[in-house]
Amino acid sequence: MQTLDMAEIDLREMNATLHAQAENTNQTAWEIENPRGAHAIACGLDAPIEVTVKGSTGYYCAGMNKQATINIKGSAGPGVAENMMSGTVVIDGDASQYAGATGHGGLLVIKGNASSRCGISMKGIDIVVHGNIGHMSAFMAQSGNLVVCGDAGEALGDSLYEARLFVRGSVKSLGADCVEKEMRPEHLEILSDLLERSGADARPEEFKRYGSARELYTFKIDNAY
Repeated sequence: MQTLDMAEIDLREMNATLHAQAENTNQTAWEIENPRGAHAIACGLDAPIEVTVKGSTGYYCAGMNKQATINIKGSAGPGVAENMMSGTVVIDGDASQYAGATGHGGLLVIKGNASSRCGISMKGIDIVVHGNIGHMSAFMAQSGNLVVCGDAGEALGDSLYEARLFVRGSVKSLGADCVEKEMRPEHLEILSDLLERSGADARPEEFKRYGSARELYTFKIDNAY
């Protein structure tokens, strides 16, 4: 286990050390101490390493992640795992607004609650929230899966495209063009896999599925007048 203490080194040096790890590195386990809510911790990683952040983080932790597994032993500020491409990010606490925004791939697990706009414009990422999510989550979500084991706030899935939304609890309101859909066997299979991988204590049969009614991006001649 390699340890980087942010009480002794600055953010730039810490990230540069992590970026220096190649795909064939034998220094695969890293621990970051005293993060003290710093922004942009462990951003842009592109190696199969595991990074444990021992505390809460500020903006954009684990942004643009590729390959790495990042464990945050605390809560995360806005934009955690933003534009994530692959790998895994696990947050033991809560996540602030727009967690997983524009994510293209990988798995983001939030063991607490997520604030507003969770999964906004997601493009293939899988997000599992053990608690609740705030308003406007999955706004303009294009693809991927958002799993919520608790409740969802207002305007869930507003203007979404083809992302799949699974919610176990209540939904305060659905956004424009978002509707409840049939839960077919293939969706139960996808959901079961995500719940298992994220360590969520829930059964697929307890969830409802929501998706696009496909009305907003379909041309209708009546709307041209």
